[in-house]
Formats: sequence, C-alpha cells, structure tokens
Amino acid sequence: MLEIGSELVWLRVAIEPANKEILSVSISKERNMFVAERFLSDLLEEHGEHPVSTDGGTWYPQACRFLRVEHHLHSSYEKRIIERTIQYIKDRTECFDDYFPCKKKKCKLKHVINWLNLFADFHNKELNP
Repeated sequence: MLEIGSELVWLRVAIEPANKEILSVSISKERNMFVAERFLSDLLEEHGEHPVSTDGGTWYPQACRFLRVEHHLHSSYEKRIIERTIQYIKDRTECFDDYFPCKKKKCKLKHVINWLNLFADFHNKELNP
C-alpha cells in the first residue's frame, strides 16, 4: 500500500526475480480479483504466457484460474528479492509525492502512474546498462 497525498492506493509490481527487472507496475484504489485479473492479463499480453508466482493473496489464484495460467507461491528467496524491490519502489514513490504532491481534487493519480513507469524504465536500464 502507498499513501499518495491523502489517499491510500494498492501498488502491484511484477518483477523477474532472476535479474530483478521490473516487468510492470500498477496502482489501484481497490484490491480484488478483478483488479488482479486485469493486471495479470496486461502483463501476459505484453510478456507472453508464463507461470505466475505471487505472495499468496487470495485474489491471484482466482485470477490465474480465470486466465488459465499456472499459479504458485514464490519461494522464500524470491520473496526476499521481490519484497526488497517493492520497498525500494514504495520509498522512492512516497518521496516523489512528498516533493511533488498533487493538489487537484479527485485526482486520477496519472502523475503517480507516469512516475512509476519512468522509475521502472530507469531501474531496468541501470540493471542492464
């Protein structure tokens, strides 16, 4: 979860644990199977069909069944890598929001999505110069 201005949003991140590359980032105000399915569907469309490894949230196995994709829980090693990377992203995003807060009423958080995509691109380029 991220605090953006006065709102709390859920951060979804797809990471390749072998090389720590960020495959996709997304935020939403809801946390359910439909949001998870949309996130996974977009990810599979962009990167092809692969088994999905998650943290055990109840909505992910349901979304994988709906998408007809193999689902399993990630290992403790993968979990450490993924959690470290997600915490890194959350810290940087909250700092961004501290310095460049949105002052719009009923903001759609587009600036946060743009920031996350820019951050993911930069992160991936730093991993593979």
